[in-house]
Amino acid sequence: MNAPLSGAAPVPIPSRTQYVLEHLTHAILTGGLAPGTALVETELARTFGVSKTPVREALKTLAGRGLVVMSEYKGAAVRAVDAAMARSVYDVRLLLEPEALRRTVSSRAGLAVAHAALDRADAAGDTAERSLANRDFHRALYLPCGNPLLVRMLDDLRDQAALVSSVAWQSVPTWGREADEHREILARAEDGRAEEAARLLHQHIEGFVRRAFPEESAFPEESASPAESASPAVSAEGES
Repeated sequence: MNAPLSGAAPVPIPSRTQYVLEHLTHAILTGGLAPGTALVETELARTFGVSKTPVREALKTLAGRGLVVMSEYKGAAVRAVDAAMARSVYDVRLLLEPEALRRTVSSRAGLAVAHAALDRADAAGDTAERSLANRDFHRALYLPCGNPLLVRMLDDLRDQAALVSSVAWQSVPTWGREADEHREILARAEDGRAEEAARLLHQHIEGFVRRAFPEESAFPEESASPAESASPAVSAEGES
């Protein structure tokens, strides 16, 4: 970011913070800033051409979203992604997201936003754009569920899920297969088939971690709901 032109009005700090936040988010989700990378305020301020205040505020926001970890002694760093981290995020999603989708389908809510997110994912130029678009697809499925607390709990996981998927895609780029799964889930939801949509979503989320972290990512059998356990297995390969 270039310094303001001489005589120009100074850019408000919130706008500078947003600028730093957007660029750091993109760098983290594309692997430009690898997991574990130290985030030094003075260096980032120099890179972006701002004071340390917007950088500090952006780092606090990223820490709240789960993309950055902050230590009193070591400072800030990009959050590391491993099987334990992925399982903790996706285990909660398995418990909450299929139920939210059931409620969305029961409410007969429109899902045009989900279609738009799929189109954005198809047109994405890098893993960050694709991961964020896929994150928005999942939100479009649970946002109309009618329970603000449930929505807020799932929102708190959005960026961490995006980080896991973007890191996994850098090793195994499987988003094409996952996009097909998204379309299957959306088709069931729009047909009003709540249980089928929820079951496919459950298997979709679970399958991603199994594939991305095959040696350590087994989920307990009780993670599936009774309806899912009684249903025929459906192949599912990932989250986005």
